[in-house]
Amino acid sequence: MSFSEILSSSSTRIKTGLALFATAGIIGYIDSFFIMWLLFGCLLVISINESMKLYKMESSSIFLYSGVLWFVAYFYPNPEDLLFVVAVIYASILAYTKNLDKKIFLPLLYPTASFLFLLSLYIEYGMMSLLWLLVIVAGADIGAYFVGRGMGKTKFCETSPNKTLEGVAGGLIFATIFGVFFAIDNVSTFGAIVISLVVALASVFGDLFESYLKREADVKDSGDILPGHGGILDRTDGYLFGGIIMLVLLRAVI
Repeated sequence: MSFSEILSSSSTRIKTGLALFATAGIIGYIDSFFIMWLLFGCLLVISINESMKLYKMESSSIFLYSGVLWFVAYFYPNPEDLLFVVAVIYASILAYTKNLDKKIFLPLLYPTASFLFLLSLYIEYGMMSLLWLLVIVAGADIGAYFVGRGMGKTKFCETSPNKTLEGVAGGLIFATIFGVFFAIDNVSTFGAIVISLVVALASVFGDLFESYLKREADVKDSGDILPGHGGILDRTDGYLFGGIIMLVLLRAVI
């Protein structure tokens, strides 16, 4: 398939992607903690709703717990710590009542935990770290898409039949190259290469994990809010894994 044919067949996807990039650019320029907290919170609510479809859950209490958790995260300096507090509360209620739906733990682990890590990444390393993450994951996604569509032949795995080994390799290369240029200032060139590569790899498996959930739930997309992309989880799956890995790596090297 030629490059022009790929662009033509992906016009809706590209337009939505450009709109998302423009929105991210505006929010990044404003660089307000409240706006970031509010944005992540809105995305979390939609993502939880989508994840409940994937987990085949019907429980409104998860929104109450997550809402309280996210409200407290606004004031607490290390939001990801709250994940363990909620886990302890869940486990305590389960032990005491013996009738708590065990599936309620699932949205806590994915996607709630990831959004807490993303908020912590912003708090500790600023907007530039989120820009770096955005470039890495977008580079991996775009590189894999075009390389895979253009020359992909070898199936990557059974979970995602359309993903090719050539596409994944192309995405990792794209992500690492662009990631080095957008790395935050206090990371060495070697550190930027390693972090960009590992985060890009994590994003690949974030996408793969969401594909696994969709196959288990027998749905094509997690939602339909984003034309050409599906739901919020369809668009953020790479960031939800990549953000966790980036925060852990940055804490290790800085």
